[in-house]
Amino acid sequence: MVRLTVARSRLGAVKPRLGSEPQSEAERARSRDRAQVWRAWYKTARWQKLRRVVLKRDGYTCQQTGALLMGTYPADDSAVVDHKVPHRGDPALFWDIENLQAVSKGYHDSTKQSLERRGLA
Repeated sequence: MVRLTVARSRLGAVKPRLGSEPQSEAERARSRDRAQVWRAWYKTARWQKLRRVVLKRDGYTCQQTGALLMGTYPADDSAVVDHKVPHRGDPALFWDIENLQAVSKGYHDSTKQSLERRGLA
């Protein structure tokens, strides 16, 4: 006679999804801000002033595509001030005006993010 045994699951316990409320965008943003303190730098008057200086310096023109930055967020042609070299929390890189460029939201959210994920930017 062959005796069968029950194998233990190698999967961890799965959290139930029923009845749990998904996090709102605001809750996710607050959670990211707590985990990455540098995110608060974007909310400072110092950043807003630096951002305006960069946009003026670059003539409200995307430095990667040449598109005029005339749109209002969340339009693809709205202005984003981008770090050429990702700062990853380094204050020297974050505040360095030579590391900043004006780009379109469309470029920043697609091409630039893709390059960064692949380690090419």
